[in-house]
Amino acid sequence: MSEEKRRAFITGISGQDGSYLAEQLLEKGYEVHGLVRRSSSFNTRRLDSIYRDPHEHGLALVLHYGDLSDGVSLTNLIRELQPHEIYHLGAQSHVRVSFDIPEYTAQTTGLGTLRILEAVRASGVETRFYQASSSEMFGSAPPPQNELTPFHPRSPYGVAKVFGYWATVNYREAYGLFAVNGILFNHEGSRRGETFVSRKITRAVARIKAGLQNKLYLGNLDARRDWGWAPDYTHAMFLMLQQPEPDDFVIATGESHSVREFLELAFQRVGLDWQGYVDVDPRYYRPSEVDHLRGDASKAEQVLGWKPTVNFRELVALMVDADVQLLEDELAGRLVSVDRDR
Repeated sequence: MSEEKRRAFITGISGQDGSYLAEQLLEKGYEVHGLVRRSSSFNTRRLDSIYRDPHEHGLALVLHYGDLSDGVSLTNLIRELQPHEIYHLGAQSHVRVSFDIPEYTAQTTGLGTLRILEAVRASGVETRFYQASSSEMFGSAPPPQNELTPFHPRSPYGVAKVFGYWATVNYREAYGLFAVNGILFNHEGSRRGETFVSRKITRAVARIKAGLQNKLYLGNLDARRDWGWAPDYTHAMFLMLQQPEPDDFVIATGESHSVREFLELAFQRVGLDWQGYVDVDPRYYRPSEVDHLRGDASKAEQVLGWKPTVNFRELVALMVDADVQLLEDELAGRLVSVDRDR
C-alpha cells in the first residue's frame, strides 16, 4: 500500500514566497493547495511555470478562491483539505503602504493570522502551521536582532505582524498546535513585487539602460537591511515544519547593506553611475523609519542546518540580469499571455 502523499496549503501562494515554496514542495512530491483572491483579472503569473489546466486528472497544484477576512470559508477549506502542513504567507505586506491603509493592514496581516489559526483549531485538523513573521517587528531595536530581541515595530505592518506572532505562540501554548514563527529578514528575487525597493531599483536599471526611463525616485537611501535570496528563505520555512518540536527562528544572512549600496551595485552591473539617474522624493519616506536591520540566524544554523547560499553582491546581479532579460523579452514580443480558466 503506497504512502499517502503529503498535502500542503499555502496562503499567499501567488506572491513571491508562495510561488517559490510551491515549486519546492512540488519537487518534493507534495500535493499543493493555494488560496487566491477572486479578481476580474489573473493575478497568478508567478505560478505560470507550475500551473496546469484544472480539467486534468491527478493535479498536484490546486488553487482555491478565498480571503483572509472570511474565517468561515477558511475553516471549511481546511476541514475539506486536511493538509499536513499550512504555510501562512498571505498579508498586506508593503510597509510604506501600511501607513496609508493601517486598518486594512491590521485586518489582513494581523487578524487574518488569527482567523486561520482559529480555523485550524475549530476544524480539528492535525496539521503543522507556519506563520510568516517579519524583521519589521524589531523596528528600532538595535542590531543584531535574534529570537530574544524585544519587538519595537515602527509601522502598522510591523504592529500587525507582532499580533500575528503572539497569536501563533498563544495557539501553540493554549491548544498544543504545532505552530512556528519564521522571523524572516528581507529576502528578494526576480519575482519580487515591482513596488518594493529592491525590485523597483533593478527594474529601473533595466529600463534606464534601454533608454526607456530617465529617473528613479526613492526615499531613504541610508536605511540598512539584511538582504537574502528568497528561495533560500522558503526552504527554511519547510525545514521549520520538519522539526520534532515547534519553535521560532530568525532567518537572515547576518550582513546589512544600505539602499545606496544596492543602487551602486545594480547600476554598476550595466555600466552606469547611479548618481546621474536617482533623485530622493520625500513622499517615499516613512512617518517612522526603521534605520538598521541585521539578523542573527545562528539558531537556525544550529537547529535547522540552514545557511544562505547567495550573498548580497550575487543577489543584486541576479535581479538586475533577470530584469534586463525580462525587458528584452517584452520588447521582442517573446512574452505571450495565456488565457485560462482558473
